[in-house]
Amino acid sequence: MAAVVLSTGSQILRQQGSGVIGIALIRTNNYSTDVNLSALKRGTGGRSSFNGLVATVFGATGFTGRYVCNRLGKIGTQLIIPYRADHYEAIRLRLCGDLGQVLFHPYNLRDEEAIAKAVRYSNVVINLVGRDWETKNFKFDDVHVTGARNIARIAKEAGVKKFIHVSALNAAEYPEPHLLPKGSKFLRSKWLGEQAVREEFPEAVIFRPSDVYGQEDRFLRYYSHAWRHQGRSMPLFKNGEHTVKQPVYVSDLAAGIIAACRDADADGKIFQAVGPKRYKLSELVDWFHRIMRKAGKWGYWRYDMKYDPLFKLKVDVTFALSPSFPIANLHWERIERECLTDVIEEGVPTLEDLGVNLMAMEQQVPWELKPFRANLYYDEELGEFEKPTPPKVVV
Repeated sequence: MAAVVLSTGSQILRQQGSGVIGIALIRTNNYSTDVNLSALKRGTGGRSSFNGLVATVFGATGFTGRYVCNRLGKIGTQLIIPYRADHYEAIRLRLCGDLGQVLFHPYNLRDEEAIAKAVRYSNVVINLVGRDWETKNFKFDDVHVTGARNIARIAKEAGVKKFIHVSALNAAEYPEPHLLPKGSKFLRSKWLGEQAVREEFPEAVIFRPSDVYGQEDRFLRYYSHAWRHQGRSMPLFKNGEHTVKQPVYVSDLAAGIIAACRDADADGKIFQAVGPKRYKLSELVDWFHRIMRKAGKWGYWRYDMKYDPLFKLKVDVTFALSPSFPIANLHWERIERECLTDVIEEGVPTLEDLGVNLMAMEQQVPWELKPFRANLYYDEELGEFEKPTPPKVVV
Protein backbone atom coordinates (compact mmCIF):
# COMPACT_ATOMS: atom_id res chain seq x y z
CA MET A 1 0.00 0.00 0.00
CA ALA A 2 1.38 3.38 -1.01
CA ALA A 3 0.40 6.70 0.47
CA VAL A 4 0.75 10.27 -0.70
CA VAL A 5 0.58 13.01 1.92
CA LEU A 6 -1.14 16.20 0.77
CA SER A 7 -0.54 19.67 2.11
CA THR A 8 -4.12 19.78 3.32
CA GLY A 9 -3.46 17.04 5.79
CA SER A 10 -5.32 14.38 3.80
CA GLN A 11 -3.87 11.11 2.57
CA ILE A 12 -4.64 9.16 -0.61
CA LEU A 13 -4.43 5.47 0.03
CA ARG A 14 -4.14 2.99 -2.84
CA GLN A 15 -5.05 -0.55 -1.94
CA GLN A 16 -2.67 -2.96 -3.62
CA GLY A 17 -4.24 -5.14 -6.30
CA SER A 18 -7.72 -3.63 -6.10
CA GLY A 19 -7.22 -0.35 -7.90
CA VAL A 20 -9.42 1.34 -5.31
CA ILE A 21 -8.26 4.70 -4.04
CA GLY A 22 -9.25 5.74 -0.53
CA ILE A 23 -8.92 9.24 0.92
CA ALA A 24 -8.24 9.57 4.63
CA LEU A 25 -8.57 13.03 6.18
CA ILE A 26 -6.31 13.56 9.15
CA ARG A 27 -7.04 16.63 11.29
CA THR A 28 -3.97 18.21 12.79
CA ASN A 29 -3.57 21.08 15.26
CA ASN A 30 -0.56 23.34 15.40
CA TYR A 31 0.09 24.32 19.00
CA SER A 32 2.40 27.18 19.83
CA THR A 33 4.36 27.38 23.03
CA ASP A 34 4.89 31.10 22.51
CA VAL A 35 1.41 32.57 22.83
CA ASN A 36 0.93 36.32 22.44
CA LEU A 37 -1.42 36.93 25.33
CA SER A 38 -2.02 40.51 24.21
CA ALA A 39 -3.74 39.13 21.12
CA LEU A 40 -6.22 37.32 23.37
CA LYS A 41 -7.58 40.47 25.00
CA ARG A 42 -11.33 40.44 25.42
CA GLY A 43 -13.85 42.93 26.75
CA THR A 44 -13.85 46.64 27.36
CA GLY A 45 -12.09 46.51 30.71
CA GLY A 46 -13.17 45.43 34.17
CA ARG A 47 -13.41 42.18 36.09
CA SER A 48 -15.25 40.36 33.29
CA SER A 49 -12.58 41.24 30.72
CA PHE A 50 -9.11 39.90 29.97
CA ASN A 51 -6.40 42.53 29.52
CA GLY A 52 -3.60 40.20 28.39
CA LEU A 53 -1.90 39.98 31.80
CA VAL A 54 -1.55 36.64 33.57
CA ALA A 55 -0.10 37.43 37.00
CA THR A 56 1.15 35.04 39.66
CA VAL A 57 1.05 36.77 43.04
CA PHE A 58 3.12 35.17 45.79
CA GLY A 59 2.02 36.39 49.21
CA ALA A 60 -1.47 37.22 47.93
CA THR A 61 -3.16 36.32 51.21
CA GLY A 62 -1.18 38.94 53.14
CA PHE A 63 -2.15 42.52 53.93
CA THR A 64 -0.73 44.16 50.80
CA GLY A 65 -1.45 41.11 48.64
CA ARG A 66 -5.21 41.43 49.02
CA TYR A 67 -5.15 45.00 47.72
CA VAL A 68 -2.87 44.07 44.81
CA CYS A 69 -5.10 41.16 43.77
CA ASN A 70 -8.21 43.31 43.95
CA ARG A 71 -6.72 45.97 41.70
CA LEU A 72 -5.36 43.41 39.25
CA GLY A 73 -8.72 41.70 39.02
CA LYS A 74 -10.47 45.01 38.58
CA ILE A 75 -8.63 45.69 35.31
CA GLY A 76 -9.20 42.22 33.87
CA THR A 77 -6.03 40.37 34.88
CA GLN A 78 -6.06 36.60 35.15
CA LEU A 79 -4.70 35.76 38.60
CA ILE A 80 -2.77 32.71 39.73
CA ILE A 81 -2.60 32.68 43.51
CA PRO A 82 -0.16 30.27 45.15
CA TYR A 83 -1.06 29.53 48.77
CA ARG A 84 0.34 27.41 51.56
CA ALA A 85 -1.32 25.61 54.46
CA ASP A 86 -5.05 26.16 54.79
CA HIS A 87 -6.94 27.28 51.68
CA TYR A 88 -9.55 29.31 53.56
CA GLU A 89 -7.25 32.35 53.69
CA ALA A 90 -6.94 32.34 49.90
CA ILE A 91 -10.44 31.35 48.84
CA ARG A 92 -11.90 34.80 49.57
CA LEU A 93 -9.72 36.21 46.77
CA ARG A 94 -11.89 34.39 44.23
CA LEU A 95 -14.10 37.49 44.29
CA CYS A 96 -11.30 39.59 42.79
CA GLY A 97 -12.12 38.40 39.28
CA ASP A 98 -14.85 36.83 37.19
CA LEU A 99 -15.47 33.09 36.95
CA GLY A 100 -12.31 31.34 35.74
CA GLN A 101 -10.11 34.40 36.11
CA VAL A 102 -8.76 33.56 39.58
CA LEU A 103 -6.89 30.26 39.92
CA PHE A 104 -5.32 28.77 43.04
CA HIS A 105 -2.27 26.56 43.40
CA PRO A 106 -0.82 25.04 46.61
CA TYR A 107 2.90 25.60 47.10
CA ASN A 108 5.69 25.80 49.62
CA LEU A 109 8.51 28.30 49.44
CA ARG A 110 11.01 25.42 49.49
CA ASP A 111 9.18 23.44 46.78
CA GLU A 112 10.73 24.60 43.50
CA GLU A 113 8.53 22.32 41.41
CA ALA A 114 5.37 23.89 42.84
CA ILE A 115 6.77 27.38 42.21
CA ALA A 116 7.58 26.44 38.61
CA LYS A 117 4.01 25.23 38.06
CA ALA A 118 2.62 28.45 39.50
CA VAL A 119 4.59 30.70 37.10
CA ARG A 120 4.57 28.50 34.00
CA TYR A 121 1.83 30.38 32.13
CA SER A 122 2.35 33.87 33.58
CA ASN A 123 3.87 36.95 32.01
CA VAL A 124 3.96 38.84 35.35
CA VAL A 125 5.18 37.52 38.72
CA ILE A 126 4.84 39.56 41.91
CA ASN A 127 6.68 38.56 45.10
CA LEU A 128 5.04 39.91 48.26
CA VAL A 129 6.24 37.14 50.57
CA GLY A 130 7.71 38.42 53.83
CA ARG A 131 7.99 37.86 57.58
CA ASP A 132 7.90 40.45 60.36
CA TRP A 133 9.52 38.07 62.84
CA GLU A 134 11.45 34.81 62.71
CA THR A 135 9.97 31.42 63.58
CA LYS A 136 11.52 27.98 64.05
CA ASN A 137 10.48 27.02 60.50
CA PHE A 138 11.37 30.20 58.62
CA LYS A 139 14.19 32.60 59.43
CA PHE A 140 14.45 36.00 57.72
CA ASP A 141 17.05 34.73 55.25
CA ASP A 142 14.89 31.73 54.34
CA VAL A 143 12.04 33.99 53.27
CA HIS A 144 13.62 37.26 52.13
CA VAL A 145 16.81 35.91 50.52
CA THR A 146 16.61 32.24 49.57
CA GLY A 147 12.88 32.31 48.85
CA ALA A 148 13.10 35.50 46.80
CA ARG A 149 16.08 34.14 44.86
CA ASN A 150 14.28 30.90 44.02
CA ILE A 151 11.13 32.66 42.81
CA ALA A 152 13.14 35.11 40.68
CA ARG A 153 15.30 32.36 39.17
CA ILE A 154 12.38 30.08 38.35
CA ALA A 155 10.42 33.00 36.87
CA LYS A 156 13.39 33.85 34.64
CA GLU A 157 13.72 30.24 33.51
CA ALA A 158 9.99 30.15 32.70
CA GLY A 159 10.30 33.18 30.42
CA VAL A 160 8.34 35.59 32.61
CA LYS A 161 8.52 39.10 31.16
CA LYS A 162 7.97 41.16 34.32
CA PHE A 163 9.12 40.40 37.87
CA ILE A 164 8.15 42.70 40.75
CA HIS A 165 9.74 42.30 44.17
CA VAL A 166 8.67 44.14 47.34
CA SER A 167 11.51 44.94 49.73
CA ALA A 168 11.53 47.57 52.52
CA LEU A 169 12.56 51.17 53.03
CA ASN A 170 15.80 51.54 55.04
CA ALA A 171 16.98 48.13 53.83
CA ALA A 172 20.76 48.14 54.22
CA GLU A 173 23.68 45.74 54.44
CA TYR A 174 24.47 47.06 57.90
CA PRO A 175 21.40 48.79 59.41
CA GLU A 176 22.05 51.36 62.10
CA PRO A 177 21.65 49.64 65.51
CA HIS A 178 19.55 51.18 68.28
CA LEU A 179 18.21 48.50 70.60
CA LEU A 180 19.55 45.34 68.96
CA PRO A 181 23.38 45.01 68.97
CA LYS A 182 23.64 44.36 65.21
CA GLY A 183 20.62 46.34 64.11
CA SER A 184 17.56 44.99 62.33
CA LYS A 185 18.01 41.48 60.89
CA PHE A 186 14.80 42.08 58.94
CA LEU A 187 16.24 45.07 57.07
CA ARG A 188 19.56 43.33 56.42
CA SER A 189 17.76 40.29 54.97
CA LYS A 190 15.65 42.59 52.79
CA TRP A 191 18.82 44.18 51.39
CA LEU A 192 20.34 40.77 50.72
CA GLY A 193 17.08 39.76 49.06
CA GLU A 194 17.31 42.69 46.65
CA GLN A 195 20.82 41.60 45.64
CA ALA A 196 19.68 38.01 45.14
CA VAL A 197 16.75 39.08 42.96
CA ARG A 198 19.01 41.33 40.87
CA GLU A 199 21.42 38.45 40.28
CA GLU A 200 18.67 36.12 39.07
CA PHE A 201 16.40 38.62 37.30
CA PRO A 202 18.34 41.83 36.41
CA GLU A 203 15.27 43.59 34.95
CA ALA A 204 13.22 43.11 38.13
CA VAL A 205 11.24 46.06 39.51
CA ILE A 206 11.84 46.58 43.23
CA PHE A 207 9.58 48.51 45.62
CA ARG A 208 10.80 49.78 48.98
CA PRO A 209 7.73 50.67 51.07
CA SER A 210 7.84 52.54 54.35
CA ASP A 211 5.31 51.67 57.09
CA VAL A 212 2.10 50.71 55.27
CA TYR A 213 -1.29 51.52 56.79
CA GLY A 214 -4.83 50.51 55.89
CA GLN A 215 -7.45 47.91 56.81
CA GLU A 216 -5.97 45.16 59.03
CA ASP A 217 -2.50 46.73 58.94
CA ARG A 218 0.36 46.39 61.40
CA PHE A 219 1.00 50.09 61.83
CA LEU A 220 -2.14 51.84 63.06
CA ARG A 221 -3.33 48.71 64.84
CA TYR A 222 0.07 48.28 66.42
CA TYR A 223 -0.08 51.65 68.16
CA SER A 224 -3.78 51.33 69.00
CA HIS A 225 -3.47 47.89 70.61
CA ALA A 226 -3.79 47.77 74.39
CA TRP A 227 -0.78 45.44 74.70
CA ARG A 228 1.52 48.02 73.08
CA HIS A 229 0.61 50.42 75.89
CA GLN A 230 1.74 50.35 79.47
CA GLY A 231 -1.58 50.92 81.13
CA ARG A 232 -2.69 54.07 79.34
CA SER A 233 0.79 55.33 78.54
CA MET A 234 2.94 54.73 75.45
CA PRO A 235 6.68 53.97 75.78
CA LEU A 236 8.68 55.05 72.71
CA PHE A 237 12.36 55.14 71.82
CA LYS A 238 13.63 58.58 72.94
CA ASN A 239 9.99 59.54 73.44
CA GLY A 240 9.44 59.45 69.67
CA GLU A 241 11.02 62.87 69.23
CA HIS A 242 14.07 61.72 67.22
CA THR A 243 12.29 59.48 64.71
CA VAL A 244 10.68 60.72 61.49
CA LYS A 245 8.23 58.54 59.56
CA GLN A 246 6.64 58.81 56.12
CA PRO A 247 3.89 56.13 56.05
CA VAL A 248 2.21 55.12 52.80
CA TYR A 249 -1.41 54.12 52.23
CA VAL A 250 -1.69 50.48 51.13
CA SER A 251 -3.94 51.31 48.18
CA ASP A 252 -1.27 53.69 46.85
CA LEU A 253 1.36 50.95 47.10
CA ALA A 254 -0.94 48.56 45.24
CA ALA A 255 -1.60 51.19 42.57
CA GLY A 256 2.14 51.62 42.06
CA ILE A 257 2.66 47.87 41.66
CA ILE A 258 -0.14 47.65 39.07
CA ALA A 259 1.29 50.65 37.20
CA ALA A 260 4.72 48.98 37.10
CA CYS A 261 3.13 45.83 35.62
CA ARG A 262 2.15 47.81 32.52
CA ASP A 263 5.07 50.24 32.30
CA ALA A 264 8.04 48.98 30.27
CA ASP A 265 10.12 51.94 31.45
CA ALA A 266 9.92 50.65 35.04
CA ASP A 267 12.03 47.58 34.29
CA GLY A 268 15.21 47.37 36.35
CA LYS A 269 14.29 50.32 38.59
CA ILE A 270 13.85 50.74 42.34
CA PHE A 271 10.84 52.71 43.61
CA GLN A 272 10.56 54.21 47.09
CA ALA A 273 6.96 53.71 48.22
CA VAL A 274 6.39 56.51 50.72
CA GLY A 275 3.56 58.85 51.58
CA PRO A 276 3.35 62.55 50.64
CA LYS A 277 4.31 63.94 54.09
CA ARG A 278 6.84 63.32 56.86
CA TYR A 279 6.00 63.39 60.57
CA LYS A 280 7.74 62.85 63.88
CA LEU A 281 6.71 59.55 65.42
CA SER A 282 5.70 61.39 68.59
CA GLU A 283 3.31 63.62 66.60
CA LEU A 284 1.76 60.63 64.85
CA VAL A 285 1.17 58.63 68.03
CA ASP A 286 -0.31 61.66 69.82
CA TRP A 287 -2.60 62.28 66.83
CA PHE A 288 -3.73 58.65 66.76
CA HIS A 289 -4.83 58.97 70.39
CA ARG A 290 -6.62 62.23 69.74
CA ILE A 291 -8.58 60.49 66.97
CA MET A 292 -9.36 57.59 69.31
CA ARG A 293 -10.46 60.12 71.98
CA LYS A 294 -7.89 58.78 74.39
CA ALA A 295 -5.94 61.99 74.90
CA GLY A 296 -6.62 64.36 77.77
CA LYS A 297 -9.01 62.97 80.41
CA TRP A 298 -8.64 59.36 79.23
CA GLY A 299 -5.10 59.46 80.59
CA TYR A 300 -2.81 58.89 77.61
CA TRP A 301 0.79 60.06 77.83
CA ARG A 302 4.09 58.90 76.33
CA TYR A 303 7.59 58.56 77.73
CA ASP A 304 11.07 57.26 76.91
CA MET A 305 11.06 53.47 77.08
CA LYS A 306 14.61 53.29 78.44
CA TYR A 307 13.26 54.30 81.86
CA ASP A 308 10.83 51.38 81.97
CA PRO A 309 12.40 47.96 82.69
CA LEU A 310 8.93 46.44 83.03
CA PHE A 311 8.16 47.21 79.39
CA LYS A 312 11.36 45.49 78.31
CA LEU A 313 10.40 42.46 80.39
CA LYS A 314 6.95 42.56 78.81
CA VAL A 315 8.44 42.39 75.29
CA ASP A 316 10.65 39.44 76.24
CA VAL A 317 7.81 37.51 77.86
CA THR A 318 5.43 38.21 74.96
CA PHE A 319 7.75 36.69 72.39
CA ALA A 320 8.70 33.79 74.67
CA LEU A 321 5.07 32.81 75.24
CA SER A 322 3.87 33.43 71.68
CA PRO A 323 6.81 33.11 69.26
CA SER A 324 4.75 32.08 66.23
CA PHE A 325 2.44 35.12 66.42
CA PRO A 326 3.45 37.73 69.04
CA ILE A 327 0.54 39.51 70.67
CA ALA A 328 0.02 42.97 69.14
CA ASN A 329 3.07 42.32 66.92
CA LEU A 330 5.16 43.28 69.95
CA HIS A 331 8.74 42.01 69.63
CA TRP A 332 12.22 43.53 69.61
CA GLU A 333 12.64 43.36 65.85
CA ARG A 334 9.52 45.52 65.39
CA ILE A 335 10.64 48.01 68.04
CA GLU A 336 14.12 48.21 66.46
CA ARG A 337 12.59 49.24 63.11
CA GLU A 338 10.33 51.66 64.95
CA CYS A 339 13.44 53.56 66.09
CA LEU A 340 14.66 54.24 62.54
CA THR A 341 13.94 57.43 60.61
CA ASP A 342 12.68 56.88 57.07
CA VAL A 343 15.54 57.84 54.74
CA ILE A 344 14.56 58.94 51.22
CA GLU A 345 17.41 58.65 48.71
CA GLU A 346 17.83 61.48 46.24
CA GLY A 347 17.43 60.48 42.61
CA VAL A 348 15.53 57.26 43.35
CA PRO A 349 11.99 57.38 41.88
CA THR A 350 8.86 57.21 44.02
CA LEU A 351 5.24 56.19 43.48
CA GLU A 352 4.51 59.60 42.00
CA ASP A 353 6.85 58.76 39.12
CA LEU A 354 4.44 55.93 38.31
CA GLY A 355 1.51 58.34 38.17
CA VAL A 356 0.07 57.53 41.61
CA ASN A 357 -1.85 60.32 43.39
CA LEU A 358 -0.83 59.83 47.01
CA MET A 359 -3.34 59.76 49.84
CA ALA A 360 -2.59 62.07 52.78
CA MET A 361 -2.83 60.48 56.22
CA GLU A 362 -5.16 63.25 57.38
CA GLN A 363 -7.76 62.05 54.86
CA GLN A 364 -7.66 58.32 55.62
CA VAL A 365 -6.46 57.65 59.16
CA PRO A 366 -9.53 59.04 61.04
CA TRP A 367 -11.72 56.54 59.22
CA GLU A 368 -9.28 53.68 59.87
CA LEU A 369 -9.09 54.39 63.62
CA LYS A 370 -12.80 55.01 64.17
CA PRO A 371 -13.43 51.43 65.45
CA PHE A 372 -10.80 51.99 68.16
CA ARG A 373 -12.40 55.04 69.77
CA ALA A 374 -12.88 55.11 73.52
CA ASN A 375 -16.53 54.64 74.49
CA LEU A 376 -17.38 53.62 70.94
CA TYR A 377 -20.93 52.71 72.01
CA TYR A 378 -21.64 56.32 73.03
CA ASP A 379 -24.21 57.98 70.76
CA GLU A 380 -22.69 61.42 70.30
CA GLU A 381 -24.45 64.60 69.24
CA LEU A 382 -23.41 66.35 66.06
CA GLY A 383 -20.47 68.63 66.84
CA GLU A 384 -20.16 67.38 70.43
CA PHE A 385 -16.49 66.52 69.99
CA GLU A 386 -13.89 68.78 68.46
CA LYS A 387 -12.13 67.63 65.32
CA PRO A 388 -8.70 66.28 66.31
CA THR A 389 -5.79 68.59 65.50
CA PRO A 390 -3.72 67.04 62.69
CA PRO A 391 -0.03 66.24 63.28
CA LYS A 392 2.68 68.74 62.43
CA VAL A 393 4.53 68.04 59.22
CA VAL A 394 8.32 67.85 59.20
CA VAL A 395 9.69 70.01 56.40
